[in-house]
Amino acid sequence: MVGLGADLEPGTLLAAYRGGIFPMRVARHGPIAWWSPDPRAVIPLGGLRVSRSLRRSLRRYGATLDRAFGEVIRACADPGRPHGWIDDSFITAYERLHRLGWAHSVEVWSADGDLAGGLYGVAVGRLFAGESMFHRQRDASKVALVHLVQLLRGDDDALLDVQWRTAHLASLGAVEIARSRYLELLEVALARSLPAAFLASEQWER
Repeated sequence: MVGLGADLEPGTLLAAYRGGIFPMRVARHGPIAWWSPDPRAVIPLGGLRVSRSLRRSLRRYGATLDRAFGEVIRACADPGRPHGWIDDSFITAYERLHRLGWAHSVEVWSADGDLAGGLYGVAVGRLFAGESMFHRQRDASKVALVHLVQLLRGDDDALLDVQWRTAHLASLGAVEIARSRYLELLEVALARSLPAAFLASEQWER
């Protein structure tokens, strides 16, 4: 933790991400805390682990970008989820970032057209800072991550930040790097332009 307080205005949030910092409440009703972990977890785009069962799941679902941002962030904020901390102030702040073109979601849909899972995060330059993911059907959040990596892949300077290395993320290929190294990679990523898919997200569907 590197700070407490402040606000969730777009300028504050974007300055934080550009500095390698992200907000998260200490508890669901606690103050806004600002974090810069050491070590930091990232997923190397060439190191994503896709199991045989996950490959089968990829064939069962469809994926879109930015078709249902509000639904995704609200599913991630479900108060019934363990350790939930995303409240209305975060939903409002990130929906505003989404309208401004900075926050994005990947949605995963079942064959019946139901929202099965997804993720959301913030894209600045070639940084995608993953914030949260959820699933309602088996492997749906993993499928969202696979599609995100496919979107970012092909650019050696892209940086996929996942904050902390959990057992779940480690199973998908997340690794820990020193904060100093993360900040070096971040500087390179920020110097590049946003991936074209994010600039015309309404056209992206798989």
